[in-house]
Amino acid sequence: MKLKFVALALASALSVNAQAQTEIQWWHSMTAVNGEWVNDLAKEFNGKQKEYKIVPTFKGSYDESMTAAIAAFRAGNAPNILQVFEVGTATMMASKGAIVPVGKVMKDAGYKFDPKAYVSAVAGYYTAPSGEMLSFPFNSSTTIFYINKDAFKAAGLDASKPPATWPEVTLAAAKLKASGHKCPLTIAWQGWTQLESFSAWHNVEFATKSNGLAGLDARLKVDSPLHERHIENLANMAKQGLFVYKGRANVPEASFVSGECAMITTSAGFYGNVAKNAKFGYSLATLPYYPDVEGAPQNTVIGGASLWVMSGKKSAEYKGVAAFFDFISSPEVQSASHKRTGYLPITTAAYQLTEKSGFYKEKPGTDIAVQQMIRKVTDKSRGIRLGNYVQIRQVEDEELEQVWSGKKTPKEALQAIVKRGNEHLERFQKANKS
Repeated sequence: MKLKFVALALASALSVNAQAQTEIQWWHSMTAVNGEWVNDLAKEFNGKQKEYKIVPTFKGSYDESMTAAIAAFRAGNAPNILQVFEVGTATMMASKGAIVPVGKVMKDAGYKFDPKAYVSAVAGYYTAPSGEMLSFPFNSSTTIFYINKDAFKAAGLDASKPPATWPEVTLAAAKLKASGHKCPLTIAWQGWTQLESFSAWHNVEFATKSNGLAGLDARLKVDSPLHERHIENLANMAKQGLFVYKGRANVPEASFVSGECAMITTSAGFYGNVAKNAKFGYSLATLPYYPDVEGAPQNTVIGGASLWVMSGKKSAEYKGVAAFFDFISSPEVQSASHKRTGYLPITTAAYQLTEKSGFYKEKPGTDIAVQQMIRKVTDKSRGIRLGNYVQIRQVEDEELEQVWSGKKTPKEALQAIVKRGNEHLERFQKANKS
């Protein structure tokens, strides 16, 4: 009888202890190797303490998870943490009452939180004009260039020197095709890489008002002669079979990892997938540019996503969120994440720790994303923060697809992007007038 009582008491104590653990719901959009990374971060944090439990849940693509979170917020059951891609930043900033600034969450929980510790190009993007950091930089990336070294060697190209300019990319693509390669070049995230980053890299405006950072009345400017020249160049490459369109978002990345396509412009965060799954030699290189454009190359802009803290939660949950953010921003965790995924180290200390470890010498090219981001920035290259940006990205995809299929000229498509995109910007401006 006594043993039975002890067993019941023990079970009761364990039950109380389990109930005392505060669960933190984290909705994200990471798949494959990056999804494994997210789960491992949660597992590591959960294993280091027993007060909080991070519960990561994949909620579909960036667009889908953002839509789901908005619906959940209205229903009163939003997650504690929501991963939002950079194009959703302006929308989240305008969602007054839906979010709690990360700076406030950290300070309220008693953590030392200095935005200056973060890489300025990253922190600045997620900071309000008041200087308050609104969201937590997480998988911050930028656009870089990847080549298949084995394919280059087979085509008689110097695999140790990836093409640095667009004319060089075209010549390399022609040689790859001549050697029998069916897909010399493909492009992922076409609007981000070929219009948005392209603009900053060449120090030309993507939109007015410092690309939207200086006001809600920004309007698109991607119908410039330089933008038209570039899309015309890609259209001609498509006609010749030198550039093969493989789909939207990150869908084309699979064709590079498989060896089907020999060159790709995409996210630095693609590195983890390539490192784990590519069965060939590869190189990471800077984004190509046009050498006759004054001011090029400048710097690329931020991509990836940040973590937003949703409002209406209990005090204990906010403390758990702060503890988790403090954990993932430590130099050791940041450096390990950077090495594993290719995403940027979000703090200067993490970058210095990675450099000191010899990783960049051991894995040449892994510092390219960082180097592209820490160049001196201008008002044309600080970043792009526009309202209804998710919809604008969709417009970019639709119109560029018309070019690749030969249904529209580059000029027609770019003018349509400006017209349709500006309609979305005007709607956002009207909806958010203070």
